[in-house]
Amino acid sequence: MPSPVLSAASATRTDPVSLLRSLIAIPSLTGEEGPAADYIEGKARAAGVDVWRHDDNVVLSAGSGENTLLWNSHLDVVPPSAGHPYDAFDPVMKDGWIYGRGSVDAKASGAAMVSAFLQMSESGAIPAGRRLMVALTACEEGGGAYNGLESIRPKLPEPSAVVIGEPTGLVPCVAQKGLLILKIHAHGTAAHAGRPKSGVNAISRASAAIQAIERLTLDRTDPFLGAPTVTVTTIEGGTARNAVPDHCVFAVDIRTTPAYTHEEIIAHVREVLAPLAGVEVEVYSNRFVPCATPDGSAIRAAALAACSNVHGKALMPTGSPTASDWIFMHDRPAVKLGPGESRRSHTAEERIRASQVHAAQQVYTDLAQTYFATGE
Repeated sequence: MPSPVLSAASATRTDPVSLLRSLIAIPSLTGEEGPAADYIEGKARAAGVDVWRHDDNVVLSAGSGENTLLWNSHLDVVPPSAGHPYDAFDPVMKDGWIYGRGSVDAKASGAAMVSAFLQMSESGAIPAGRRLMVALTACEEGGGAYNGLESIRPKLPEPSAVVIGEPTGLVPCVAQKGLLILKIHAHGTAAHAGRPKSGVNAISRASAAIQAIERLTLDRTDPFLGAPTVTVTTIEGGTARNAVPDHCVFAVDIRTTPAYTHEEIIAHVREVLAPLAGVEVEVYSNRFVPCATPDGSAIRAAALAACSNVHGKALMPTGSPTASDWIFMHDRPAVKLGPGESRRSHTAEERIRASQVHAAQQVYTDLAQTYFATGE
């Protein structure tokens, strides 16, 4: 479907590159998203669309009906790195590239989503009985107890499908790794190091547990992500050089895939360690579950069609090893999709081609129109 013809004022308002540069110029570290949220809220209100604000989360809405497509990206960015070629919050354009912190992760996605939303809303391109929403949320990067999307989801209409705006090079991501962190506690009995047989060395017990963990196998694979990985990352034990330690703890980082639930993996680890005396498994973090887009879902088909059209060739979907707010929508049909190269995220070389930001606006527009046309 061709893009609607808009007035000059509308075209300026819906230019994603201009919007992106304005957002880059607003430092919005995690927990400091207020000015960026104010900017988006003001721009949307000036355009006359419905806006809802909760803390520093901004939600735009157009249309009505139970079929709701939600576009989500985040306003927060990580702190600047050493060695940015320009000031991290100066949105320099050079040779077709836009530089600056957040240019890739993930203000380009947010800018393209807002621009596409305003264009569709102003041109009447949202069909009757359909609702399009954009949620630009806070605290995605921090990984703390508060997350903007998680906080506002119970207050939103239940989405029929979701697009998570993150840098994927405008290739649909249909699987995302999760993160399960376990802490393995080894308990012993304290004693003087001069009489070690009077005690039980917790470090020795932890060593046996580490060897068991390193032999652990998780054979089921995901077609996009492969097998889960299991890595011992930290260890702490002992209080004095002349004492037999009575406690040792080590952390296990497990990058999970949709091939296993976290509960299955936790049960398997406990089974493997059960024969070892004095060893206890603590589930330290179970929040970041793996995600997958259902085969045959309308949002997957719409995303592939829209991206293939922009790239000028048929595409295959991909998987992502990095976490995102998709975890808070894992029970809904969803894809992760946005402009920019993920490898540039969080680096001093964060930059994005202006042409890809414009292409992202077209992708999101085409995706919505195709998805709404399915009638689901």
